[in-house]
Amino acid sequence: MSYCTIAPGHPVHDEYHATEYGFPQRDETVLFERLCLEIFQAGLSWEIVLKRRPGLREAFDGFDVDRVAGLNGADQVRLLLDPRIIRNRLKVAAIVANAQRVQAMRASHGGFAAWLDAHHPRDKPAWVALFKQTFLFTGGEIVGSFLMSLDYLPGAHDPDCPVFKRIAAIRKKAQARRGR
Repeated sequence: MSYCTIAPGHPVHDEYHATEYGFPQRDETVLFERLCLEIFQAGLSWEIVLKRRPGLREAFDGFDVDRVAGLNGADQVRLLLDPRIIRNRLKVAAIVANAQRVQAMRASHGGFAAWLDAHHPRDKPAWVALFKQTFLFTGGEIVGSFLMSLDYLPGAHDPDCPVFKRIAAIRKKAQARRGR
């Protein structure tokens, strides 16, 4: 059963499915949050992540890359005691390290979105290899879900889903602006 089948009308999934999932994004904070959410989801349901999202946003300073990159060991211990988040030591440490890697992308590529664009298009195995070289806690499912959630990989929505058609129109306008 696809996400497009279960999400519409669902009290937790509907809004994310209709307004975020599969939509292209450029904002560094949005990209970083999406990566973090996918990392937190590993081994859990997406519904748990969406329910915890407000607490995660607050605990991780709105997923501001610079603030998260500056979290020290004491901050990470504090986070692991916070019941609003998904408390996993490896995931929290990966989020902080990955924020530092996103910071480095500003110098190397002009930012996270530019880094993604510089490597697009690729197939999923090539993306997974690149992410494993670049980030912590990024296996095949995390990378695939992250990239589908941002329209870098196809498959976020069923072709007959109304959201699929909205995203296709957005993609077409973006390509026209870029002269493609």
